[in-house]
Amino acid sequence: MRRDFALALALATALAATAAAQSKTGSPRWKAPRTPDGHPDLQGTWTNATLTPFERPAGLRDKTFLTDDEARRLEQQAADRRDEDGPPRAGDVGSYNQFWFDSGDRVVATRRTSLVVDPPDGRVPLTPAAEAARDNNSAHERDSYEFMSVWDRCITRGVPAGMFPAGYNNAYQIVQTPGYVVIHYEMIHEARIIPVDGRPHVPGSVRLWNGDPRGRWDGDTLIVETTNYNSKGWIATQAAAGRIKGVPQTESLHVVERFTRVDANTIDYQATIEDPTMFTRPWTVSVPLQRDPTYQLFEYACHEGNRAVENMLRDARALEKRH
Repeated sequence: MRRDFALALALATALAATAAAQSKTGSPRWKAPRTPDGHPDLQGTWTNATLTPFERPAGLRDKTFLTDDEARRLEQQAADRRDEDGPPRAGDVGSYNQFWFDSGDRVVATRRTSLVVDPPDGRVPLTPAAEAARDNNSAHERDSYEFMSVWDRCITRGVPAGMFPAGYNNAYQIVQTPGYVVIHYEMIHEARIIPVDGRPHVPGSVRLWNGDPRGRWDGDTLIVETTNYNSKGWIATQAAAGRIKGVPQTESLHVVERFTRVDANTIDYQATIEDPTMFTRPWTVSVPLQRDPTYQLFEYACHEGNRAVENMLRDARALEKRH
């Protein structure tokens, strides 16, 4: 009996010491799984749909975070809109209804009021030149395809724009092989190939729509630095980006992305964008990626049968003739 009691007392003492240590240091840190070559495993299908706006709404001003009650109300309002969605009015050809949109049903877990996390006001610091170029693209959108979004033209959604939530097809498949990380974007069916073998960037004379990416590992984080852009793309191509849709990319654009798997079902994705011609300072956007092994990616055959650009320009010419 004394021996049993002594063993029980020793066990209780050890458990108490362990609990005390954990109370000081927190629970053990989650460890990301590894690929056969020893790097953090980011592979799988991930989605980024969210109700959180890209920029902080002007009405929220200095409010960085929502309360739990405010977040619940926003999520309930979104659910009510989906329930109330009905057919178009008589004589109205209608548009996509809520069935086709993929705006998510939750705000981000941090309760932030915007995906832009720096500057602190949650707003992209545009230069006057950026605003003028954006406004010019918008004003002449129906004059020529050259002023239209490169997404509408089925060229690309861009980098980092392709990682920003859009109206639908917000899914990404990540595949890793020795020396490469590949991101398959559902929207426009793009595949972005990122070397992680230490090779240098291509010469400065080589300019690309989505730049020249080079990745490296820093602990559990994949860091991707992209340079060598041409001046033909946009920093954001989707309406959800609000006032920065239509801001051009320039050859000075420099993007640093960070992919960190913080738990079994979440990648913390951040991108810092720097272009002194378009922005008064670098800015950072944070978009959590959620693992969804049940999600099926289907081919987005953007250009096959795409008559949107042709029809919009034809309609504009017809209106000009009437006037």
